[in-house]
Amino acid sequence: MNSKPKGWFGQMLGLAENCKPKMIWSVILSVISISSGLVPFYCMYRVIGEFVAKTADSAGITRWCIIALAAFALKVACFSFSTALSHSAAYEVLESIRRRIADRFLHAPLGTVQEHSIGEIKNIIVDKTENMEPPLAHMVPEGSGHIVLPIVSFIALIAIDWRIALAALATFPAAFICMGLTFKISGKNFDKYNQSNSYMNSAIVEYIEGIEVIKAFGRTGVSYEKFSDAITDYKTFVVKWMQSTWVTMKLAFALFPSTMVGVLPMSLYLWTKGSVTAAEAALAVMMSISMVGSLAKLEVFSENMRQLKNTVLELMGYLEMKELPEPQNRAEVKGFDISLENVRFSYSGKDEVLHGIDLSLPQGSFTALVGPSGGGKSTVAKMIARFWDVTGGSVKIGGVDIKDMPLSQLTGYISYVAQDNFLFRTSVMENIRLGRPSASDEEVKAAARAAQCEEFIMKLPQGYNTQAGEAGKRLSGGEKQRIAIARMILKDAPIVVLDEATAFTDPENEDKIQRSIAELTKGKTLLVIAHRLSTIAKADNIVLLKDGHIEAQGTQKELLKNSPLYASMWAAHIGAKSRSVIKGKEVAKVV
Repeated sequence: MNSKPKGWFGQMLGLAENCKPKMIWSVILSVISISSGLVPFYCMYRVIGEFVAKTADSAGITRWCIIALAAFALKVACFSFSTALSHSAAYEVLESIRRRIADRFLHAPLGTVQEHSIGEIKNIIVDKTENMEPPLAHMVPEGSGHIVLPIVSFIALIAIDWRIALAALATFPAAFICMGLTFKISGKNFDKYNQSNSYMNSAIVEYIEGIEVIKAFGRTGVSYEKFSDAITDYKTFVVKWMQSTWVTMKLAFALFPSTMVGVLPMSLYLWTKGSVTAAEAALAVMMSISMVGSLAKLEVFSENMRQLKNTVLELMGYLEMKELPEPQNRAEVKGFDISLENVRFSYSGKDEVLHGIDLSLPQGSFTALVGPSGGGKSTVAKMIARFWDVTGGSVKIGGVDIKDMPLSQLTGYISYVAQDNFLFRTSVMENIRLGRPSASDEEVKAAARAAQCEEFIMKLPQGYNTQAGEAGKRLSGGEKQRIAIARMILKDAPIVVLDEATAFTDPENEDKIQRSIAELTKGKTLLVIAHRLSTIAKADNIVLLKDGHIEAQGTQKELLKNSPLYASMWAAHIGAKSRSVIKGKEVAKVV
């Protein structure tokens, strides 16, 4: 849709746009169902009238009883079909919301996604989205019916006597005052509630995910205390919140549906005065009773409506999250060289981490990024993959600004292997196949062999069919890295970015993997971020980054000669490597 629906309720209905026919029919059936519930009261009114007039007979009573029973059957049938349709529509809406949020995360800048904690994201996608089901399945269709019934009943009371209708509203002013006070007191705490709930979810996720570190460093007491305090603080806040509105809320719930308080005495008074018949007085009481259930439901729905409003507004914040702009049509690139032209970048919009980077990576070349931690190496790599957009300057592939090509085209050109890799809760085979979903089993295994994976895979209980476990918990850091490298090999993209891709790999396998990568990336534009300088000594161009600037660049020989910083880094690396070798020999002697 080109225009956004106005107001939060319109936005909610906009989320259910694809289920509009189901929702409309659900509302219609709900109105018929609830309206049918009034027919038995009318039947009882006619029976009472016949008894008062002394004209009642078994045939007449039977006829009105059958009509009442038929109306009740219609009420049950329509209600059943209405709730079936509304529940079906509600879960389709929930599915759509979750898919849209996930898709929005895929197209939003990585930094925007990472601004939200895991607990906050889990809370909105799982809990709060699920909490929309009761309002969508019940409030919208049933609420429509429960609005119609009091209106019809009130019109009927006016038809009997306007004074009875007015008496039905006797408790409304006090009820509205109590309801308004409840909303005013409660509304101030909704933001605090959301913050408290998100913090509790984050504390739970952090505690569970960090349980290994907590146990390893003996911090169980401190960490459990933080976890426990988050839950206790949430409970304390919610209890105090509920207590602050306890009196006004209960008074509102008691007074709002209390139509009988005014209708019964007024009906009896008018009957004694002869203004209404006994049958009309009985019908007025019954119509008043019929309003009680609907008014009570509407009161509950008003509370749900207030909660739903906050949920919808929060959801829209995610669904309207700023996306990386991209064109619809594919760009015509001329090769796969990469150029960064005066690239500037800031995570916060204030402090720059890259300051005017100019860098050229010719097609088929091997470029390495090195330098002290925090120098901007990983940020440069993420700029090329467009996890974020540059603050200034441009990144081009084949002469085309990456902003001018669809994300699907860009991701097809680049294989990105990070230092910390995630494995999904599926088989090892499928985790590797993510690199190229259409690959055959044999192609997957060939990529695994090239990445030195097959040896440890075949030791797993079901080999390639072994479940990697949640987030790859079954595998070590080095094994997960090799799986990620296998994905990269299988994808066979023309540009390869390796961000410390062998950091967790043992020395025995690292040399094999490096040789495999070198062989399989021939002719590709290769960018490697490395701390082990020996792994990039043969790079065509080594770029030394420091504090977001290019300090120096050139071949290994040129940098050793012209860059004191690189020379000192190389000396430190060689020294550490020598100590490691000596230590290894000493261990071997002991063994």
